[in-house]
Amino acid sequence: MKKENENSGRRNFLKFGLLAGGATLTGLGLKNTLFASPPETGTKVKVLTADGKMVEVDSSMIAHPSEEKLAEFSIREGIPGKKFIMVIDLARCANARKCVSGCQSMHNLLPPIEFIRVKRMQDTEITAPYWFPQTCYQCDNPPCTKVCPVDATFKRTDGIVAIDSDRCIGCKFCMAACPYSARTFNFGRPEQVAYNEEHAKDLNKCGATKSGTEGTVSKCDFCPDSSAKGILPACVTECPNGVIFFGDEMEDAVTNGEETFRLSELLKKRAGYRQFEELGTKPRVYYLPPVERAFPFEEATEIHNKAE
Repeated sequence: MKKENENSGRRNFLKFGLLAGGATLTGLGLKNTLFASPPETGTKVKVLTADGKMVEVDSSMIAHPSEEKLAEFSIREGIPGKKFIMVIDLARCANARKCVSGCQSMHNLLPPIEFIRVKRMQDTEITAPYWFPQTCYQCDNPPCTKVCPVDATFKRTDGIVAIDSDRCIGCKFCMAACPYSARTFNFGRPEQVAYNEEHAKDLNKCGATKSGTEGTVSKCDFCPDSSAKGILPACVTECPNGVIFFGDEMEDAVTNGEETFRLSELLKKRAGYRQFEELGTKPRVYYLPPVERAFPFEEATEIHNKAE
């Protein structure tokens, strides 16, 4: 009964093991009257069953989901006049992983799920390795939002790509579409469920992503509630080396809490770039190359390796 209550916001067609399989089904759910033999229309639509079979059902089995939840979510609109952006200075990163732990605390996450991953990178055999923090890039041309069959993931006007876990059906199409592997799936691990229950009042305290909902997808969301209040995301404030800068592209300014730079000048001066620019996803996270490093490179400790 408890699990049923937790998943009460899920789409009806998940209950019956069906997923939307075509453009005609985008954003649609099966009616509650699935087994009540509603009047048939004679028009057939295709759906994909949970075991991967394509079947046809009468369109009378399909209904638009309630829009009541959408009315509650001004979160879908974004903050007027803002276009949030992030810059990560690879020359400063020493893999302290404070950005990771800060994000974990903010979103009530337990390992191995992480919204920020710090990767060991080495461009060639003769160049030095460096640490590479990776978040969701909040792309301006996000492939993830285009494949979601229920409009659970969406692009806001302020640049943030968010997820409505009350609409998410856990089909993982968005995970497959993301070229950066930025999304994670909540399988409902017992320790995470227990942690969520213990910290129920703090769930979703940063905004759009309800990371504790079993059977849904979640990811970095630029902490929209904090951003709306002018508070920097936890990954920015927790980093002891000032690696991550956050700001508003409309104001042409980014800050790590102690230093503030004009965004355009910083990117030009330091040769800022975006990962996989050739994909055309237009990420809202820029990187500054790891030159003139603040710290010598050190391999991750055993604890870090286990965390990754």
